[in-house]
Amino acid sequence: MRGMIVIMLMALSVVAGQAQETRELTRQEKKEMQARLDSLLYVEAEEAVNARAFTLEADKVMFKYGETAYVTSTTNFVSVKGDDAVVQVAFNVPVSGPNGLGGVTVDGSVSSYEVEKDKRGNLLLTMNVMGTGISARVDITLYKGSNEASVTITPNFNLNRMTLSGQIVPIEKSKVFKGRSI
Repeated sequence: MRGMIVIMLMALSVVAGQAQETRELTRQEKKEMQARLDSLLYVEAEEAVNARAFTLEADKVMFKYGETAYVTSTTNFVSVKGDDAVVQVAFNVPVSGPNGLGGVTVDGSVSSYEVEKDKRGNLLLTMNVMGTGISARVDITLYKGSNEASVTITPNFNLNRMTLSGQIVPIEKSKVFKGRSI
């Protein structure tokens, strides 16, 4: 399936290149091409979630009371590989924090991994992550038609809920930088 996605992406880029040589693409054609690309990215993200081999690279963090911070996607992520998970947040602050990046990195084991689709076609993943520095419920929503997603991390021992928004990519395509774990 991944090979087919790569071939389709290459075909789309060739068609776009040929179309631009003869004439400029119309707004509608650009919109249709973007929709096809988003659809392929959704399929790729869905496969990665089902295979338990993905990273949600976040570029926005929302805290419990609605405060929002825009962050770097290479240092803010939730990653799952088999039965192992990593949750990392790192803010652009002068203090290095426990992970050396201005935040926290925690490793844990995944349990209760459940994937389903809602009525709108969004993919919903619910799992628990337990480890030395984390005991939390993690809820991920992959929005239908793209690889855009959000993850809500709800700790089991306090109410410091946090929501991250970004894109889900297969773990082998991820460009994240992991800091020191607790």
